[in-house]
Amino acid sequence: MHKTKIDIPENTRKAAIELLQARLADAVDLATQVKQAHWNVKGPNFIGLHELFDKVADEVRAHTDEIAERITTLGGTAEGTARIAAARSKLKEYPLDISDGPDHVEALSAAPAGFGKSARRAIDEASEMGDQDTADIFTEVSRGIDKQLWLVEAHIQAKR
Repeated sequence: MHKTKIDIPENTRKAAIELLQARLADAVDLATQVKQAHWNVKGPNFIGLHELFDKVADEVRAHTDEIAERITTLGGTAEGTARIAAARSKLKEYPLDISDGPDHVEALSAAPAGFGKSARRAIDEASEMGDQDTADIFTEVSRGIDKQLWLVEAHIQAKR
């Protein structure tokens, strides 16, 4: 760990960094899953979904950056390469054999839902270890991801 004058005990910082690293892997994976949908969506609602998925990816990348920067703020090294994310992510694999808009909406909604659930668990874990700032970051992430999930799910929630 890098030296820092932050007044959080080293053992707490190490535990927080470990928690943040796990969610960083998920966030990097989530961003790539959203881009997979963005690049490959087809169908009558193509442009709307294509643009929506791009906005969701931007939001996820912003959360990824917040998580990574908290790691480095605490004295850690953010480990956010694609290879690290692939090895560590707890998200389900995104299906590569779909192209239809509703299929992408259904598949994509599972990823932010799982990530949001992990972020909410991380809020509690960070609070229990006494790192309220990390808990606050995860609260922001959870709130933002839930909104993105709503924007995606809205495309499959209406009765036909």
